[in-house]
Amino acid sequence: MTLILVGYMGSGKSSVGKKLSKVVNYNFIDFDTYIEEKVGMKVSDIFKTKGEIFFRKQEHLYLKEVITKRKAIVALGGGTPCYGNNLNIIKEAEHSKMIYLKSSISNLTERLFEEKSSRPLISHIDTKENLLEFIGKHVFERAPIYEQADIIIKTDALSLDKVVESVLLELF
Repeated sequence: MTLILVGYMGSGKSSVGKKLSKVVNYNFIDFDTYIEEKVGMKVSDIFKTKGEIFFRKQEHLYLKEVITKRKAIVALGGGTPCYGNNLNIIKEAEHSKMIYLKSSISNLTERLFEEKSSRPLISHIDTKENLLEFIGKHVFERAPIYEQADIIIKTDALSLDKVVESVLLELF
């Protein structure tokens, strides 16, 4: 089985994926890192030099490749299921489950404000209020896509261990 983690940036996909992969003895794939290795550039550099459209095309190309992995946990980028027909590719993948790590806009803002310099989509945002507005707009647009997941885990009041436990309880 392939477990596909979706959710907005900062929702914990990579942290949950790494921990969950150790518990179930699956390979962990951070999709942004996978793209970086394939393209030979950091995501932030891809955005700066080639633009978001180029990045989204690479994302689409490598999504088909990565979701065919067996016994893998894939932490997708926050926007991956929202572009092109990526959601259909994810939903139609055999032997897979899409898991949405759902975090509130206020929690996402708190988490992301401190690390915004390493996030190309939000690095230009200068205040928490502006970031809150930006995230709120994106989450509103993306929620109908994320909500199509097979499993939805509300993460706000949960520790990393509790999120992993919640995913396991839903799966097994």
